[in-house]
Amino acid sequence: MKQFLKFTLASSIGLIIGVFALIIIISVLATSGESKNTKLKEEHILSLKLHGSIQDRYEESPFEIYDLMGEESSTLGLNNILKNIKKAKSDENIKGIFLDIGFLNAGFATIGEIRKALLNFKESGKFIVSYSETYTQRAYYLASVADDICIYPEGALEYNGLNSSTIFYTNALKKIGIEPQIIRHGKFKSAVEPFILNEMSDSNREQVTIFVNSIWDEFQENVARERNISVEKLNEIANNLMVRTPKDALDLGLVDQLHYKDELHEHFTDLMGKDNFDDVTFISLKKYDSVQNENLVEKLKKDKIAVVYAQGEIVSGAGSETTIGSDRISKAIRKARKDEKVKAIVLRVNSPGGSALASDVIWREMKLAQKKKPVVVSMGDVAASGGYYIACGADKIYASPNSITGSIGVFGIVMNVEELLTDKLGLTFDQVKTNKFSDMGSINRPLSKEEYDIIHESVVHIYEDFILKVAEGRQMNKLDVDNIGQGRVWSGSSALKTNLIDEFGGLEDAIEEASILAKMEHFQIYELPKQQDPFQKLLNQLEEGVKTSWMKSQLGNQYKYYKTLEDLKSLKGVQARMPYQFVID
Repeated sequence: MKQFLKFTLASSIGLIIGVFALIIIISVLATSGESKNTKLKEEHILSLKLHGSIQDRYEESPFEIYDLMGEESSTLGLNNILKNIKKAKSDENIKGIFLDIGFLNAGFATIGEIRKALLNFKESGKFIVSYSETYTQRAYYLASVADDICIYPEGALEYNGLNSSTIFYTNALKKIGIEPQIIRHGKFKSAVEPFILNEMSDSNREQVTIFVNSIWDEFQENVARERNISVEKLNEIANNLMVRTPKDALDLGLVDQLHYKDELHEHFTDLMGKDNFDDVTFISLKKYDSVQNENLVEKLKKDKIAVVYAQGEIVSGAGSETTIGSDRISKAIRKARKDEKVKAIVLRVNSPGGSALASDVIWREMKLAQKKKPVVVSMGDVAASGGYYIACGADKIYASPNSITGSIGVFGIVMNVEELLTDKLGLTFDQVKTNKFSDMGSINRPLSKEEYDIIHESVVHIYEDFILKVAEGRQMNKLDVDNIGQGRVWSGSSALKTNLIDEFGGLEDAIEEASILAKMEHFQIYELPKQQDPFQKLLNQLEEGVKTSWMKSQLGNQYKYYKTLEDLKSLKGVQARMPYQFVID
């Protein structure tokens, strides 16, 4: 029986690999014949299918397996979206944009950058039509720029205000016999609260209240402007939950049309002046990316602006596309610094922070680069704690009013699992050590007062160094940095007032400023770090799928909480990071 199972399993795996290889071969053959420099020969509508996640940078792959099944990747790149909206504005064969919005998984700063690009597109006089069966608040915020907001007659639109929630693990850890030993500096350093409290501290509630309301105010003002509805009326709609059906949304002026899909087709037929919908031609974002634009001359120029993408938690080592490895990002900044054709550097930061040591390694490369050429930072949804650490030395910092930043503070966690191992599992420990502190940091016993004091001294030292670097980078007094530091989190709107940032703006604004500082009129964008080899990426994805797909399918949206506890196992050294599972809905 064992032999039978063994051969059956081997055959199954072989079959899966064979089918997968066949798909890859077909995909490569299918894409190899396509021109990478095509030009549209007739009128099109650019279809922006915004379903799923949007990260800062599009991850290229030669396989494009999704295309074979008529779908696009569920993870889009903000850089690709912005580039193609800009290109479409001056493309005479693009007559408008269709926003096909599903359950959009993106932060408000990211959505704000897309909104700004779409508003710029509208200056061309071309139309934007939005459609969804269900508009979440994030989706509606983006859709609010459209000339026509259409919704399925039996669908739904959410408009009820923002909520920021945090899950607390304290009681769960206590039940299984784990004691988090926290060493922190900064009264607002709330990253550790989920492990020591059962609810928000007063200081944390204060900061969350301020920045959530700041984001909501920005949301309301932008919607009010585009929909010609007062902010007071919008708040009334949210407070009384006045949108309960699509008809309510129509009557209140939040949407323009209630359309079934066939009626939407008729709407596009009329807009394009065609006799029937079959004559209306759409082009996807992915396919439009290969269309050349003769009006843009960046690629003809030798001078470059290097855009270095730093997204995810900050860790020591190589990292990945979704984590900021100090080695990988430092190498990218160093490469841009030494390249004579690179005249300026833009660091795109989207990070809640992480290792203080890894942050310092990247900060050092930023300072070396700044001595040779202009360095500008563009903050995404989050650039806080370690994310701010690596940004603070730039010549200029751009952020969205909805960006989350600051959180200038550090902490350390040492888990004591003595009760779990000894009282609950019956394990005992004995040891031989050569020196007094040989077993410092052991998880099978609590820290002594002397050990705690030693770690606390290190935490305070790193914090002092952190605020000193911010003070130097921002040309501020160290005491003033301490007053706005202490681990406090700020929205972009508040950060401008406290001098943590210089200007409101997104990635495109940061690139434009870099070109001005470098005195360049024409240039090409040089993206770093070099993306992972597609074959290695594919293998990593397969490995990740084997490890986590079952867990994700079982836990669904709650998987992130399991991931938080799982990540604690690899938490090393003093941390400069935001609260765990910081979510605004």
